[in-house]
Amino acid sequence: MTEEEKKYKGIIWALSIIIPLAVAALFGINLPKMGYEVKPLGFLPPIYATINGLTAVTLVVAVSAIKRGNIKLHENLIKLCMVFSSLFLVMYVAYHMTSESTKFGGEGTIRYIYYFILVTHIVLSVVIIPFVLFTFVRGIAGAYERHKKLARITYPMWLYVAVTGVIVYLMISPYYAH
Repeated sequence: MTEEEKKYKGIIWALSIIIPLAVAALFGINLPKMGYEVKPLGFLPPIYATINGLTAVTLVVAVSAIKRGNIKLHENLIKLCMVFSSLFLVMYVAYHMTSESTKFGGEGTIRYIYYFILVTHIVLSVVIIPFVLFTFVRGIAGAYERHKKLARITYPMWLYVAVTGVIVYLMISPYYAH
């Protein structure tokens, strides 16, 4: 383990615990129900779904870049993915703090499919946090073999979370209150 990795290890584990707990806590806060006058941010779901889509595309291009030996492009694209993921998180929390939760209205088999995708998306979105952060730090620390080894696990999970985020949005969007 490099010195840089050691330096960030505690921060990564702290973020991996704090982020899901903060999202869960903030998800339970609805400002209008608490008496605060805030404008619902109902316009955000298509934006953060688009950001999920951009994350997925950018991840695929980043992997393609590294396979072609373009390290700098790969690094820049992964940094962009980190920005996209952060923007998604902020918008997602802001939306849920200012708007009523939308219930999925589908019935039958599609309902089970929706909830399967939703649950696996949520679980992996929590699990992926330390994987993404450790993979990122290994890359910037120059621990390329260990970075590559962990990236083989991180990439498909991160891609799954990004793609299923778009799918969940597309499946629930007909039920948003307009």
